[in-house]
Amino acid sequence: MSSDQVFLSSGWMELQQPGAVDVEVALVRRAAEGEAAAFRLLVERHQGDVYRCCQHWLGDRQDAQEVCQDAFVKAWQALPDYEHRGRFRAWVIRIALNLCRDRVRSRVAGQARLTISLETNEVETVCLGLQPDHASVWRSDLEKLQRGLGELPESLRLPLVLCCVEGLNQEECGEVLGMSSRAVEGRIHRARKQLLAWWEGKK
Repeated sequence: MSSDQVFLSSGWMELQQPGAVDVEVALVRRAAEGEAAAFRLLVERHQGDVYRCCQHWLGDRQDAQEVCQDAFVKAWQALPDYEHRGRFRAWVIRIALNLCRDRVRSRVAGQARLTISLETNEVETVCLGLQPDHASVWRSDLEKLQRGLGELPESLRLPLVLCCVEGLNQEECGEVLGMSSRAVEGRIHRARKQLLAWWEGKK
């Protein structure tokens, strides 16, 4: 069976247009009713996004994997009470971010800082095609960007990373952070302004 099929009471039914909202709603509904196969499809659809968010905020692959798994476990346990107020992806990311905060608070004080990992596959892929001097400049800029993001308050850093790094739209980001799309837009604008000022002031 393909990853775009869900088990219904009458058997396996092919789902058309895997990106459609009604397909997601159907999967969530069936999973909330205790259908493990439907929940596995939701995990397949969204685990990549959730994992990347965890890695961005924890800066450690093993921690990110553990928190990602914990987030889906909590989502599975909470599904019977899920009221379909927003997108499932945003809901799970919100759970994951809360777990990330808990994980960071449990670290020793010197390590309790949210960072952007420089060991993502995307960075490695880009650097493979660069000449040594160019790769060095690229890595230096990434390290500088990492420091700049670390200087932003979490209230500005979260919307910026979720929208500009993770690709969530402003409405989804608002669902994750519990604010309006307009508030997200305003915080991203301030985050970019502060980050640019910091960048230009650092050599």
